[in-house]
Amino acid sequence: MSCLFIFLKKQLVFITPSDLLKSHSTLGIVKMEKPKFSLSALTSTRGALHIAQVVMCVVTFAVSYVWGHPFHTYWIYCMVVWGLCPIISLIITVVEMFLIHKLILVFCMDWDDFTTGMAMMASLCTFSCTVMFANFYICRKCIWGWMVTILSVVCCALYCVETFRDKCDATRSATYVAALPGFIKILEAFVACIILISLIGYVGKPALLWCIVAYAVPLPLTLLTIITNILTKIKKCLPFSIDRFTMIFLVISVLLYISAAILWPTYSFRGNPRPKDCPGNNCIWSIQFVVTIMTYINLGLYIADLVLTCLGICGFKRSQ
Repeated sequence: MSCLFIFLKKQLVFITPSDLLKSHSTLGIVKMEKPKFSLSALTSTRGALHIAQVVMCVVTFAVSYVWGHPFHTYWIYCMVVWGLCPIISLIITVVEMFLIHKLILVFCMDWDDFTTGMAMMASLCTFSCTVMFANFYICRKCIWGWMVTILSVVCCALYCVETFRDKCDATRSATYVAALPGFIKILEAFVACIILISLIGYVGKPALLWCIVAYAVPLPLTLLTIITNILTKIKKCLPFSIDRFTMIFLVISVLLYISAAILWPTYSFRGNPRPKDCPGNNCIWSIQFVVTIMTYINLGLYIADLVLTCLGICGFKRSQ
């Protein structure tokens, strides 16, 4: 007869199949139900917002693609944002439609926190796309540029409405991504992406090449930290403290950004004053200035994150 050996409280327990069937409720074994369909995921205000987000992002993507293919880094970034955001919204809608998120909540992560965080990230990304298109691709006769910018504004507004609704809903939890520590991480990753797509004028300058390394190294570690904290079940299984690991990585990130904050403006603007004819949408000097500002913003974010993490490790309660 087949049997099971289960460790309970560090003791080996011998259980036969018949015993398992009789005592499954005592052992806390949960009977899994088949996914059910819930139409409220589409008919509710939240579902309507998701559908509107998908439609508007797809329309914006299509209009921008038909308009032309400049293959500028900012245009590529915007196309990626308008392509990924509706996919994420669609996945969230399908998961909630079939109530799969209830299983995810039990076995994997806090679904409310995750979806709120995705809405916040989508709001930031679509806002940045709106600013980029308004700055680089709008002119008096550029009808397509105006159309794409207006559509992007609508996309951003839809995601901002969802974020506002989620943050004001007292029934939704905010364990990490939708709370202060996680939101700072999202801002760090977002600003780093803006920096990386804005890098220009670094060829033949070793100091600026080092700055690229300083910008690139913290980004994957930031994303890894976000994912680990979202997946709460995996986080609890780690053999080390994620906060201590985060603190070490934040110290390294702060040092890297300090070096970039010194080297990038020094080697970008030394002997390179702002040209008299320097339009904001086509000027290397202006883009390098944007990188400088974003460098200082992200340095401030990493320092604030390091302080919050240190307070958490030392036993102080972090703001949620």
